[in-house]
Amino acid sequence: MDLIPAPNRVQARPDSESGPWNPRLTPTTRIAAEDGAQGVARWLRSELAAATGFTFDACTLEEGRRSARTIELRFDPQLRADRGREAYAISVNEYGVFLRGGGRPGLFYAAQTLRQLLGPQAYRRAPLPGAAWVLPMGEIQDAPRFGWRGVLLDVARHFLPKSDVLRFIDLIAAHKLNVLHLHLTDDQGWRIEIERHPRLTEVGAWRERSMVGFRAAGRHDDRPHGGYYTRDDLREIVAYAAKRHVTVVPEIDLPGHSQAAVAAYPELGNTDVVDTAALGVWTDWGINPNVLNVSEETLRFFEGVLEEVLEIFPSEYVHLGGDECPKDQWRASPAAQARIKELGLADEDELQSWFIRHFDRWLADRGRRLIGWDEILEGGLPPHAAVSSWRGYEGGVAAARAGHAVVMCPEQHVYLDHRQAPGSDEPIPVGTVRTLEDVYRFEPVPPELAEAEDGGAAARVIGTQANLWTEFMDDARDVDYRAFPRLAAFAEVAWSDLPRDPAERDYADFERRMAAHYPRLDALGVDYRRPDGPRPWQRRPGVLGRPAD
Repeated sequence: MDLIPAPNRVQARPDSESGPWNPRLTPTTRIAAEDGAQGVARWLRSELAAATGFTFDACTLEEGRRSARTIELRFDPQLRADRGREAYAISVNEYGVFLRGGGRPGLFYAAQTLRQLLGPQAYRRAPLPGAAWVLPMGEIQDAPRFGWRGVLLDVARHFLPKSDVLRFIDLIAAHKLNVLHLHLTDDQGWRIEIERHPRLTEVGAWRERSMVGFRAAGRHDDRPHGGYYTRDDLREIVAYAAKRHVTVVPEIDLPGHSQAAVAAYPELGNTDVVDTAALGVWTDWGINPNVLNVSEETLRFFEGVLEEVLEIFPSEYVHLGGDECPKDQWRASPAAQARIKELGLADEDELQSWFIRHFDRWLADRGRRLIGWDEILEGGLPPHAAVSSWRGYEGGVAAARAGHAVVMCPEQHVYLDHRQAPGSDEPIPVGTVRTLEDVYRFEPVPPELAEAEDGGAAARVIGTQANLWTEFMDDARDVDYRAFPRLAAFAEVAWSDLPRDPAERDYADFERRMAAHYPRLDALGVDYRRPDGPRPWQRRPGVLGRPAD
């Protein structure tokens, strides 16, 4: 059946003409949904109607059972009890198509699998001539390995219009990924409307120019770049994602990566060290020395920001960054040093920990949880915080052993902005070569957790995430190229019950199934990297990257 991600169990049956129903969709095929499943049925009807031209009229379960041409959607309490809300089962036989889910997410994933079974034409937005819409007979039982199957999309470095974000949600949902980590703020741009602080978007949402390639080239395009999402845009994104069982986790990066905010409101910076009024939105890439100050006024400012963030995003987790915060300005700042003395802290690392802990408590008081990059371990980890482990596995291992939830996203394995092959053809080659096979052999739970007898630290790895940082991706086509097909491999790592030893994984079988998956990506309009290398328009000759040592 060539499904991606691979289901836990597939049992195919030879086609049969003996029953009352030939397993194919026709203009008279109807969709019957149990109470509570109508949302998934509407999504499935919309997708299949666009591709086939059929109407897929709704009917009750009782009416569907009297008909031989029905797709049935219903919940299965036993499936939920055994495998959870995201588990599903599919049966295609001579009597119909039967989708069962442990909950609405499971039914949705069953519907996504059904679309794969129908072939690449099921991903088209209008019917093509000659399609037969035949389904293979058999049964599938499936459930995900991890509850957090995420992708970070950086819209701060290069802004993506709302329509591109909605399209990206459809792409990740088609691969059974369920978290979109939206990186909304950074030195190079502020992308979320905050009503009480309008200059964050009036000033912070655009920059005068952008660096082209790696900073060592010293090259800029001298073209203004910007954009932001209104509160209603983001509400729409959240609602659209929710219908596809994708949770949008917002990131407001602090206390580092904050020059766009300081450019809008100079009083947020270390004014006793730097002329912050002279700072603009940063036009370079890299680690920026201009960080937030640690005053009470700055705390109140970002509490106000987060109040509006919580109004828009219902996610349990809110990401507050905490990464790559140079301490030089705090070391030089009399105000910061006075704060360290006032709070009885040992050093600047503990000052950052105090800053993050403040917002950890603030979010906890409102029923939310802070998640941050693994630098938040330095100086002491906030009690309720979860960790995104990006600098390898080490931070995640330490956090899991200390009792904290962990999302594994090590740069060396799942930073999809990194180049996909050696050689000069790769556009703006960045970092370590990460091939499709490399991503397929990524294991989120390292051996030191999997083999330890320490009270279940491995279970605290709640999931894994691939990250797309967009310094070198300035539009959706660039994002497509860096993300795919590697995101398909990552989706299988996050979902499927693969061997825990990466060397034991059957990459040849995955490649075979990918041969069937590429036409699906083609039908979806994804400008992915072909197995034989980039197309001419996907290359960026002469633009300096950052090859690994």
